Amino acid sequence: MAVATGPQSVTWQEVFGHPEAYPEQADGIETAIQTARDDGFAVVEGACGTGKTMLALTAGIDLVRDPDSDYERVFVLTSVKQQLRQFEADLRTINENLPTDWKPVSGLTLVGKSDVCPYSREGCGGIDDSTVYDRCEGLRDRTRGLVGDGGRTSAEALAKDAREQQTGLLDTGSTSAGPSYLETAGDPTPYPKSMPDYEDVEYCPFYANFLADLPEDGDPIEAVPFEFDDKGLITTEDLVSLAAGAGSCPHSVMGALLPNVEVVVGNYYHAFDPTTVGTFTGALVDDSTFVICDEAHMLEPRVRDLVSVGVGDRTLRDAESEFTRVIQPVKFDDAGKSTVDAELVRGELQEADVTLRELEETRDFIRDLREELDRRVTAHLDREYVGWRADLTELEDEELPLRDPEEPGVDELTEWAEANGHDEGTWVRAEATGSAVARILDSVEEDDKRRAAPAAGRALATWAYADHEKHFREIELERTWDEMEPPESWRRAYNVRLSVHNCVPGEAIAERLGDFGGGVLMSATLEPIDVFRRVTGLDALADDGRPVAERTFGLGFPESNRASFAVDVPKFTHSNRGPPGEENETRLAYTDAAVEVCERSPGNVLVGMPNYAEAEWMAGALEARVDKPVLLDESSDDGATERLKRDFFGGDGKVLVTSLRGTLTEGVDYSGDKLSAAVVCGVPLINTSSPRTRAVKTAYDREFGNGFETALTVPAVRKARQAIGRVIRGTDEVGVRVFVDARYARDSWNGVRDYLPEQEREEFRPVSPDMLGFGLDRFWSSVE
Repeated sequence: MAVATGPQSVTWQEVFGHPEAYPEQADGIETAIQTARDDGFAVVEGACGTGKTMLALTAGIDLVRDPDSDYERVFVLTSVKQQLRQFEADLRTINENLPTDWKPVSGLTLVGKSDVCPYSREGCGGIDDSTVYDRCEGLRDRTRGLVGDGGRTSAEALAKDAREQQTGLLDTGSTSAGPSYLETAGDPTPYPKSMPDYEDVEYCPFYANFLADLPEDGDPIEAVPFEFDDKGLITTEDLVSLAAGAGSCPHSVMGALLPNVEVVVGNYYHAFDPTTVGTFTGALVDDSTFVICDEAHMLEPRVRDLVSVGVGDRTLRDAESEFTRVIQPVKFDDAGKSTVDAELVRGELQEADVTLRELEETRDFIRDLREELDRRVTAHLDREYVGWRADLTELEDEELPLRDPEEPGVDELTEWAEANGHDEGTWVRAEATGSAVARILDSVEEDDKRRAAPAAGRALATWAYADHEKHFREIELERTWDEMEPPESWRRAYNVRLSVHNCVPGEAIAERLGDFGGGVLMSATLEPIDVFRRVTGLDALADDGRPVAERTFGLGFPESNRASFAVDVPKFTHSNRGPPGEENETRLAYTDAAVEVCERSPGNVLVGMPNYAEAEWMAGALEARVDKPVLLDESSDDGATERLKRDFFGGDGKVLVTSLRGTLTEGVDYSGDKLSAAVVCGVPLINTSSPRTRAVKTAYDREFGNGFETALTVPAVRKARQAIGRVIRGTDEVGVRVFVDARYARDSWNGVRDYLPEQEREEFRPVSPDMLGFGLDRFWSSVE
């Protein structure tokens, strides 16, 4: 339970981290508080820089600190690292300005095991980023096995033994440089860098120490080795230093703290991924939690991914092998020839109410399924890539639909299974048999491997459970490279995956949101809010009596500091522009418009294109015509993106060309003089020919009546608005925002102007291409 601190009468103004709120902020805070008191949700669209983060935190903390409220914590969900840091910064600001008789608001940011495991952080103990999850689970299992019922020792003894192993280094003089303590987060821990063992069984001393401090029937918070309610925000470095320095497991301590701190900052998967909620964050998902969904325009696609499931060919292969290792000693009674004891298998199967015959049926089904996958993939490649075996490098990512994406119905693989003796029960039983196989192998094989059988079983069961109207099944071919596979096998070039896509995630979103007491869903780009409410299931919650309040706040900064144009040039559609590199009037018009903005605007200019291929084309076109250095953002890892940002922000003005569907057009802070202009070229619709996209559109047609609008157009316009919103983020900031495409400039059958909020429609004045330069010069001369 959250720690109740501070005076008995609470006002949000005492929580608010600044001397005074914007009028829109005050309205939003009061709306969020009142709506949450009625178990409802506030939907807030606020332009970039309007203080949404402080608004939401203030409302949530006010309710948590109010003794008359049932709320115990605030749970922040954001999909963007930049925004996560903003919530941390705003919580610090709140704590710095609280009344003097208040304790600071306690907070914690959720991170992965690799960020907090002392061994992983320091690359020792046989653990690194790639092995931390499997090694951690294996070490935990062995540690519990050593100290559990019938175990050989106690958790206290294990932790003490690890300390003595370290101390022994000094006693024996085995090192001339002093004790080889494992150090992390700037502090020493009580244990050696090497993983200790007890009677030849490796264990984790940090986890053993946590178990030793864990009361048998008490609250896990009692195992936290430090006082936390007066520390304010506990950063990752703080957590690791305090927990590991005391000899306890930082990840386990983080889990114990979760339901007890007042603000928890995490990612969408911490609330919407069924596995994560079931194993780690479930204590946060209840009606005593005030939830904040930041960047809520991404809620629908993020949750769609999280509630869709799939299983790869390699996972199926490993699962088949695991089933065989369990079946063989019982089937052939080969005692002494296997690491798996036949009697142990029989006992586990009896306890799980699973028969050997069911294991064999699942194993045979997986084997047959892989053979059918091989047949289908080979047939597809033979049709589409003649002679593909001679050069596997020419193969591309592919989707193989298992039904017509626009005609809901039973998929071909289900029909194949039925025709070959594998009915629905076979699919469903795979979940129970897979779990049984994993338990048996985990009890006899100390190999720290994450078992494939449970993941395969869950995916196969979902295949049977999911309906055929809102779910779409396909075979995905993802380019990879595996030198261990035969040179002429497609498995060398592809990882094939069976996927069940949840096309309409609104029901899953509404179900999870309904578990919380209330909250705020917010973004700079939610309009049209009526569409947002429908596709995220908020309307369904409202029908169930959970109130939904709407607020839309435009830019409150001086209009004289910005110029906004919608350039009326031919629509940037594939039929108009042709492939990248083709020279035609449409491409010339877009290059001309981008050149005008880059050349006539001082400082940095961001140019957003519908995809990375078009970004590469535009960067090449601009390099030949503008004097500023042109930087190209390509689909890459976080490190490359951070280096690109540093290059862009440093020195004199530059041009950065990127995809509107990339990471540099939302969630990135271009405050101050980092950006003087943003140009959006075209409407960034996703590939409408993809089978998955067609299936989503069809499902939305059936659910909402206009699939192209709700599933494709509205999300694309939100992406464009996110990019435009990078420019003006403060009262003193000056800049230019330019949409280039007739669909933004005027009404037409496929125009998008109506999807802009009213204020933006008024500000983005349609201009002809020949008047853009005049408008730019007039604006920049007025603000000099």
